[in-house]
Amino acid sequence: MTTRFRIGDHVSWNSEAGRVSGRIIAVHTADFDYKGYTHHASDDDPQYEIKSDKSDHIAAHKGRALRLLR
Repeated sequence: MTTRFRIGDHVSWNSEAGRVSGRIIAVHTADFDYKGYTHHASDDDPQYEIKSDKSDHIAAHKGRALRLLR
């Protein structure tokens, strides 16, 4: 089972530019369209929208790509 995250959690993930961190701003448990793509999500495998700490960039990732920061 993957870790469940909540809105407001501070997380990090690996990107092309290296490790990035941000705060979760939305949790999706059903398929959703984002930046022209359909992202697949379910109750068992949600996707998270995260706002970067260093920019206004918003990313969408599954929980297995994220690491909780303290």
